[in-house]
Amino acid sequence: MNYAQLLLPDFSLILCGYLVCRFTALRRPLWEHVETLVYFFLFPVLLFQSIVKSPLDVHAASLLMGAGWTLGLSGIAMAYALPHVPVLKRWIDGRDHASSAQVAFRFNSFVGLALANRLAGPQGVQLIAVLIGVCVPLFNVAAVWPMVRHARRNLARELLRNPLIIATASALVANLLGFSIPPWLEPSVTRIGAASLALGLMAAGAGMQLGALNRAKALGVAVLAIRHLMLPLVAMVIARLFGLSAVEATILLVFSALPTSSSCYVLATRMGYDGAYVAGLVTVSTVLAMVSLPMALGLLR
Repeated sequence: MNYAQLLLPDFSLILCGYLVCRFTALRRPLWEHVETLVYFFLFPVLLFQSIVKSPLDVHAASLLMGAGWTLGLSGIAMAYALPHVPVLKRWIDGRDHASSAQVAFRFNSFVGLALANRLAGPQGVQLIAVLIGVCVPLFNVAAVWPMVRHARRNLARELLRNPLIIATASALVANLLGFSIPPWLEPSVTRIGAASLALGLMAAGAGMQLGALNRAKALGVAVLAIRHLMLPLVAMVIARLFGLSAVEATILLVFSALPTSSSCYVLATRMGYDGAYVAGLVTVSTVLAMVSLPMALGLLR
């Protein structure tokens, strides 16, 4: 499989946003409004549609769901532990860690869905939809919590106000109740989702300052090592412990090695953190996924 070709659209959109912001009249003020639109409307619609469109069979997918949660909690624990690692903690700023910890465990669901379809067809899409459905709420809460804690805000209030968490929680409830988007509305919702992906990636590029990565190199290396090295290794162990089938193990390993979510940048920016630094990590993660995805599937073989 040509992973470079699969990831090129994401990378090119980030690059496009960077060039447009730097070399045209469409400067930062415009992109701040784009970020607001993506964060409060476009991306919540995308999350809702992604979770609702594939019914969750809780009983049939219970092992995979347990494996996904175990993998997710492992990534969250490793990301949260970075400021407490004896040698590393002296190089980590608390504010930078609060905004970038999410890079270590969040994922690009569109790349995951495309890969699952190529590897295992409709069954693969259904399995990764299960992982998306059960992990997105957990990951969104885990992404918000360090930023809320560092800023000393009220966690419950921030969670209740967060559009990404509202969208994923309501989508899970709707999925379990058997709700589906009406056929006449689905084309419009699909177009909104496509717009959120394109504009979110371009906004990440527009907000990117590659020099920002030099400011916290140790932290950047650590969160990307968790995302692209440690999680595939942990996924291999979890797949064996849970006794997953070959297809389930394949999907879990793909899930473990995906590039991080482009919404990491939008979330960090909207909560008042250094979006340029997080955008740089999103870009590097997209490139590293070209290595981590073949490595993950190599572990399976």
